[in-house]
Amino acid sequence: MAAKKAFPLRISEDIWQAVRRWSDDELRSVNAQIEYLLRDALRNAGRLSKTNEEGQRGDDENK
Repeated sequence: MAAKKAFPLRISEDIWQAVRRWSDDELRSVNAQIEYLLRDALRNAGRLSKTNEEGQRGDDENK
């Protein structure tokens, strides 16, 4: 598994609450939900390498 990079994220309270509710529904942490959403957006845009996509697939399935 690739090393994780920590960084601060500034988002509005409304977005935070919406992501929190969604993560609760999906039985993920908010952090894991944000990572899932970013990975999905990158995959859909064709900007995620096959190596990264295959290496992270298990995380998506293990909610």
